[in-house]
Amino acid sequence: MQSQPVESEFVTVRRHEDGVAELVLDRPKAMNAVSTQMARAIGAACAGLAADASVRVVVLSSTAERAFCVGADLKERNSLSDAELVRQRPTTRGAYGGVLELPMPTIAAVHGFALGGGFELALACDVIVADETAVVGLPEVSVGVIPGGGGTQLLPRRVGAARAAELIFTARRVEAAEALSLGLVDSVVPVGTDTAEALDLARRMAANSPVGLRAAKRALRLGHGMDLSAGLEIEDAAWRTVAFSGDRAEGVAAFNEKRKPNWPGQ
Repeated sequence: MQSQPVESEFVTVRRHEDGVAELVLDRPKAMNAVSTQMARAIGAACAGLAADASVRVVVLSSTAERAFCVGADLKERNSLSDAELVRQRPTTRGAYGGVLELPMPTIAAVHGFALGGGFELALACDVIVADETAVVGLPEVSVGVIPGGGGTQLLPRRVGAARAAELIFTARRVEAAEALSLGLVDSVVPVGTDTAEALDLARRMAANSPVGLRAAKRALRLGHGMDLSAGLEIEDAAWRTVAFSGDRAEGVAAFNEKRKPNWPGQ
């Protein structure tokens, strides 16, 4: 069961009754190339999801048959003056930052091309599920720019500095099997099942404490790259936010009573 979709041009948000929401990239005729308008819609959708306490997990998916997202709308970019490009930048950053900063777990469901900014949207998620048609990469240097949606920072956190450098400097595209072996994606599933598999994974995550999920994500994100002692302090701070919560009390009670928890979400 799912609630009525919330739609805007180029983006659809579908909220499910199980605490899972889909943020659907919906510009199929352009293979979800991210225009200024689409970037604005992604940012706004993320703001709405972030503020919705009923959403426990978000799946980022696509309606385009041949692509998850092909990155920036280069046709639009070609028409922009330098001044217009500067003015567009905060809107673009708002889209990628909006996905990255979602406080709940996020899963990208990738098929077909996920290139440049498209792959950066996937990298902004916590987990990437790809089907066998997926082709990923950051080819920006081949058109005279660099990854500007977080790719230079997110990719090395996934695969290490040297591997990220090789992929970014060569601008090469990586097919699904190799992407899995390199750690660019987290699982590869049969053709056409990426969204279904991502939603299934999201439901398994969403069965857990919403307070715990958000605190665990916060600890993982903030602690990454810190030295161990600093990371443990971040973990302790996150633990304190859940240790005295209603979710903790309900979780312990449900365990002892051998029943399913009814999470209060606070």
